[in-house]
This record gives sequence, C-alpha cells and structure tokens, in this order.
Amino acid sequence: MKEETKVTEKEIAGEVSPMMKKYLETKQEYKDCILFYRLGDFYEMFFDDAITVSRELELTLTGKYCGLEERAPMCGVPFHAADIYISKLVSKGYKIAVCEQLEDPKNAKGLVKRGVIRIITPGTVMESNLLEEKKNNYIVSVYKNGTSFGLASCDISTGEFSATQIVEDNNFEKLLDEISRFNPSELVINPFFEQSTEEISKVKKCFPNVFISQINDDKFSDKYENLTSKLELNIPRDQINDEYMGKGRFAISAANGLFAYILETQKTKLDYINKINFYNITKYMSLDMTARRNLELTERMRDKAKKGSLLWVIDKTSTSMGGRLLRKWINNPLLDVEKINERLDAVDYLKNNIMVKGSIIDELKKVYDIERLAAKISYGSANGKDLISLKNSLERLPNIKEIIKESDSGLIKEIHDNIDLLEDIYEIIDKSIVDEPPMTIKEGGLIKKGYNPEIDKLIDASTEGKNWLVNIENSEREKTGIKNLKLGYNKVFGYYIEVTKSFLKNVPKDRYIRKQTTTNSERYITDELKEMENKILGANERAINMEYEEFCKIRESIEKKVIRIQKTAELVSKLDVLCCLAQVAEDMNYSKPEVDSSGIIEIKDGRHPVIEKMLGSGEFVPNDTTLNEEEARLEIITGPNMAGKSTYMRQVALITLLAQMGSFVPATSARIGVVDKIFTRVGASDDLSMGESTFMVEMTEVANILRNATNKSLIILDEIGRGTSTYDGLSIAWAVAEYICDKKKCGAKTLFATHYHELIQLEDKLEGVKNYSVVVKEKGEDIIFLRKIVEGGTDESYGVHVAKIAGVPKSVTTRANQILSSIERKNILNGKTIEKANKNMISGQLDMGNYKLAEIATEIDKIDLNSLTPIDALNILVKIKEKMK
Repeated sequence: MKEETKVTEKEIAGEVSPMMKKYLETKQEYKDCILFYRLGDFYEMFFDDAITVSRELELTLTGKYCGLEERAPMCGVPFHAADIYISKLVSKGYKIAVCEQLEDPKNAKGLVKRGVIRIITPGTVMESNLLEEKKNNYIVSVYKNGTSFGLASCDISTGEFSATQIVEDNNFEKLLDEISRFNPSELVINPFFEQSTEEISKVKKCFPNVFISQINDDKFSDKYENLTSKLELNIPRDQINDEYMGKGRFAISAANGLFAYILETQKTKLDYINKINFYNITKYMSLDMTARRNLELTERMRDKAKKGSLLWVIDKTSTSMGGRLLRKWINNPLLDVEKINERLDAVDYLKNNIMVKGSIIDELKKVYDIERLAAKISYGSANGKDLISLKNSLERLPNIKEIIKESDSGLIKEIHDNIDLLEDIYEIIDKSIVDEPPMTIKEGGLIKKGYNPEIDKLIDASTEGKNWLVNIENSEREKTGIKNLKLGYNKVFGYYIEVTKSFLKNVPKDRYIRKQTTTNSERYITDELKEMENKILGANERAINMEYEEFCKIRESIEKKVIRIQKTAELVSKLDVLCCLAQVAEDMNYSKPEVDSSGIIEIKDGRHPVIEKMLGSGEFVPNDTTLNEEEARLEIITGPNMAGKSTYMRQVALITLLAQMGSFVPATSARIGVVDKIFTRVGASDDLSMGESTFMVEMTEVANILRNATNKSLIILDEIGRGTSTYDGLSIAWAVAEYICDKKKCGAKTLFATHYHELIQLEDKLEGVKNYSVVVKEKGEDIIFLRKIVEGGTDESYGVHVAKIAGVPKSVTTRANQILSSIERKNILNGKTIEKANKNMISGQLDMGNYKLAEIATEIDKIDLNSLTPIDALNILVKIKEKMK
C-alpha cells in the first residue's frame, strides 16, 4: 500500500461503512494512541495506524474496502499473540488503546458492541512477559508550580506509590536527581512544565528513553480529599493536614495527577494501590545523576548492562521481589544511624548462622513473585496458574516463620512477628483450583472435582456423552459391517460419521443423512447422533461458563485480602535481601562496618567490589583510607594515569554507600560516619548536541558540587581543570580545593586526584589537606604500577611510560622522551617566572598578570630564533602586546 493512500479520518467519516465509521469514532477519542481494534480473531489497525504498525513491526500492509474509492490501509495481528506485538510497539514509545468486543458476536444484533478496555503505555505495563523480573517499572508525574515541583511515582505492577516535593534552592537540578532515583519509563507532566522548553529539553537529554505524556492542570488537584478514601496512608491524617495540606500541597498535586492518569488508562478499579508513601527528599542519601552514573550502581556507563555494576556483584536474591527491593536499597542509602545498624545486625546474625540462612534461602527459592501476583489478582488479570503460584508460595511461609523464630536480631524478630501465614487464602485455592490449570480461564478444566456439585454434574454429563460416542462408533461398525467407520467433529457440522468411498454401498440410507463429501469419503449424521451432540456440547459449554464464573468469585474473594498479601510480600522481600547481603558477605569476605555520626571515614584494606570480583580472589591490591572533618578533610592524590587513583576513589564511595544501605563492606574493617551526599566528578565528554564542551560539562558538574555539598558530604574529584589551558586549569583546581577545604564554605570530606603537582604544596599551607600518591616502581626504562596508595605527594606523571604501556609505537615514545629531556633543560629559561608564579599562588597572590607572564615565557621558549624572519618577529611582538592588555 503506497503512503499516498493515507487519508484524513475526519474527512471520510461520512463516506465509509458502518463498521469503519464506528472505528473512526473510537479513534477520534484516542488520537495519541495506536488503536488495536478487535475484529474476530484479529486486532486490526487502519489508515495511519496501519502504516505505522506495518513499518515498525515489519508486517504486511494490506487494505480493506469500506466505501472509499481506494482500499483503506490495514494491518492486523492475531489476538492470541497481541502481547508480543504490543510490547514491541510500547518499547518503541507508542501508546496502545485496546478496543475489545464487549459482547458475543453470536448474540449481537447488528454491529458487535466494542469499546476501549485499556490503554497500554511504557509506564502502565502489567503483563509479566513485558517486565523485567528484578526491576520496577516506574511511572512518574511531575507537577510544576512557579519554581517548585511535586513528584509522585508508581509501579502499577506492584502497587508501590510514593510522593514528595521540592521547594528548596536549585529545584530543577534536585528534580532531575529525584527522577533519576526512579529511572522511570514514563513521565506525566502538567502544561506549565511542558511550556518550560529549556527544562523539558534537559529532561529529554538526561532521560532519552523516557516517554512523556501531558495531562490537564485540573487533574493535578491539591486537595487531599481527591485521593481515594480507600488509600491506607502510612502517616497520620493530622500530620498530613499540617505538613501536606499547606506546605505539602505540591506532593498531593503530583499524586492526584498520577492517580488520575493511571485510572484513565487502566479503566478499572485499582484497590491494590492502597498506600502512599509521602517522603522528604532528605530522608535518604542524596545521589545526583552524575554520581549514580559514575559509580555504576545498577548499570555500566558504557552499555547500560547490569554486569559490571555494583548490583551485579551483590545481587544474590532468591525472589524477583527481593531483587527489586535490593535495587531500591542501593538507590536509597539510609541516613538514620539506628536503622542502618538494625539492618547490619540482621545481616550479621544471618552470616553467623549459616544453617538458618541456608534453610531460609532454600525456602525462598520456591516462592514466586507474590507482590506482582497480588496486583494481578486485584487487577483482575490473574489466571489459574497465577493462583497456583500464589498457593505454592504461601505453602513456604510456615517453614520460613519457624526457621527465624529464635533470631536475636530485632529486624528479623519484627519480620517473624508480622508475617501473616495467609492460611485462609491457601485453603481457598487448595480446595478450588486444580494443580495444573490451563493457561486461559475460559476453556474449562480449572475447578477441582467436589468443589461445586453443579459443575461436577455438567462435566459428568459431558464425559458420559463422550463415552457414549465411543460406544456408538463400535456399535455402528458392527451394525453396518464398515470396519473403518469412525466418528469425527468440526465446528461447522458438529459430530459426524465418516465412511470411505469403498464402503458406501454398506451405508444404511434410512438412518444416515449425508452432510459433506470429501476427496476419499462421505460424512453423515443421524438423529440419535445430533441429539447426543446437543447434550454433550450444551453440558460442556455450561460447565465452561460456570467454571469461569466460579473462578472469578474465587479471585474476587482473594482480592479482598490483597492488603494482607502485600504486607507479607514486603516482609518476605526484606528477609530475602538480608539473606542476600549475608551470603555476599560470606562469599566475598566482607566485614561489618561500624556506622555512626562521627564524620569519620576510616577504611582498613578497602577493595573495589566490582573490580575485585572481575580480577578474582586475592588479586586486588587493598588500600587504607582516613578522612575526617578536621585534619584530614581533603586528600590530594597524585600519580600516573592507569595507576589506580580513580579505582581507589570510587571504592571509598562504594564502601560508604554499601555501609549506609545496611551491607557489609569489602574491607578488613571500616568506620563510616554517615554522609548526607556523595558527589563525583570523574572524566568528561563533549555534549555537542547541547553545545557544551568537555570543559563546560566539567565546570557545570563542579558548580553543582560546590553549591550543594555540606560538611557531611563525600566528594570524589578526578582531574578537574584538564579541559582548558594549563594555567587556567591549575588556578581553577587550586581555587576549588581551597573552597572545599574551607569549613565555613564547605568542609566536605574529599578525594582529589590531580596531575597538577603544584597542588601538593597545599598540605603545608591549608589545614585539613593531606597528600597521597600511588606507588610506582621503576625498572630500567619501564615502570610497574603497585596500586598502593601511600602518604606523600609526587611530581612524576610517567606520561611517556603510560603511552608505551598503551601500545603507542616505540619510535613515538622514544622521540617523546627526547623532547621531554629538552623541555626539562630549557625550563631554566622560564623557571624564574614559573617559580615566582608558584610562590604567589601559595601566598594567595596569584593574579592574571602572573598567569600571562608565565604563558608568554612558555611561548618565547618555543620560538626557533634561527628560522625567525623579521615579519614573524613583529607578529609575535604584536600578539604579546595584545596579551599584556
């Protein structure tokens, strides 16, 4: 079908067939969606939708005559395989409106009644086969009002719902950081935010794969009463009145907007979303987007893969819901010392009680995703297999509760005391649903014999009828003498008797009525056969309908208990994560950190968890770290590239984060004074699409750190100032170090790796600065990186050696060494100028004139006087004069 056949739907509405007219009316209501329109056994798309689907899914584009001169473009997919096609379209960023047949075509008078039953978007996917098992699928709403923001998030596959607001300084940057905490697949925004083109562009840049939907402002009500009264809020109502009806109205607006959007797209009750977690953004450690990316917490920077991330190292969870909770703990390290130590004590108990931990893990491996099963039951999409999965999971609960009953950990005791065994739900399913139910709930075979006597009678009638058919086949063979006579069935004729043409002479013409002729045989019916057919098919159809109705009643009875199921799922998930962390500590030789509010970070033999796992046991070189709020606030780390500076700094950040999420850490021992924020400035890359150079990106990140860091923060700085000229870069690095070290301005604990060796002089001039360097062993012309961090600075960069190791041709590195020697000899020429500049820098008197003099001296040193012409000399003098201005 050529693209020229595309027609405006509005223009043709009055010219088409009744069916197509109804289609176009429905499409008008869902203009922003691809409309999957159910026609028999297919979902059909027409006009622009058909062309889009054909292109995106590489399906054949056909056409349909519907009253127009040309056929309407048409593309269809089988209804039983629609999930596969829908998932591909949703992953490409399309919204799908599913229009179903709302009545049986057999009983319809005129056009079959149809209606949209659901809109599927990237953030509202419910189907298990479209979701990652161990990853939440968040949809986030953002409500902008002036310079303030409300934010709400929900995973509709689990019912998790939370809301917060941002009304502080640097609101937009904090909003981006908060969105990155959830990494949503869809963003719902209000018109005022949509109009902020610069901010929306930044959102799209930071989250290139997020699907953005806009809804009207009236959906974002700030009235608490507009939130459904069924929600069981986790904070007292009087506290909401005080905190959220006034100051918290932006959080309520975002929650109302998100809830309205979900209801609008799902078109069904959502009783399993029954609790909103209103939280303050200061409740958890602050990690901005840059820190999450640079530390590779849940995915690698390069390819977004889980392998090579922190999550990859520590994810030994046994259940899908435990895997999702572990990801949340990584993304939300705690600030509350008491709660952190509560988790650490629980991990310690499980690590030290190997038999207990092993028994729990064995039971957890038999537990299905109770969290998502509960949501499916409440949503009305659970089938028989889902209920059996729930039953088999509940069967493990008594054993789990028994195993942990003797625990001396407060957190595990709390889990034990609050686990609901849900025996009544287990009993309902066990009595009613067969152990191996079919995939669908409308084909029968769901309900156990003895549960419903009426269903049993109908099934018996159907079974007896089928036995009668076997008997009649044998009886007819004897009566007619036709040895190969057989009974068959199809949807057109029902049951029939088939006789091959070689036996047609034996057919009793008084009883047999011919219905169909095939190539090799004739097919007949008898009055007796049709009578039995009616009994069999009638009983079978009634049995299937009754089983479906009974199943729905069972599912609804369980749905009323969904809050209990969710609470137990939450506790089982928590136990799974604690067992996981205990197992990691045992397997990887991690130790229990001491976490307090001291402001001290002391790590003995710290290791990078990811690199250690990749290298293998015993190959990683451990290092110590000492940071505090007094004499060791700022570590200046010098040494060559590839020697391990970046690895060392990242491992300190990861050890701190692990400790505050409640995990043991890769170190012999560690004392972690809780940090409120972790910032990283590691590497840089040009962002040409946004018109930003390497240096601009670097300075933007540094500015963010200096604006937001506190004396409780941890900062990782790797080579700042390298994106500009040497003297500009050095001056910026120097000034940044001074600012961070100043307790009145910042005072954050900082690891600062640099190739500006001049910075090591800060140790003698600024209180709180300590020099460290990476040990390098020289062996002839070669060097060996020992990966050990020791006290004291170095003025050696070993750049040529690193180039040699990297595989740069020997002729190049040999020439580089010659040039380096020449430069070192010629430094006598401008040595006095640079020495003077360094002295002024140390005393805080380095001004622009000193920089220019140093730069001019360097340029003069490069001039080849033997080849200089008078004109060249004049041009150089003009340039120097311009610089002096």
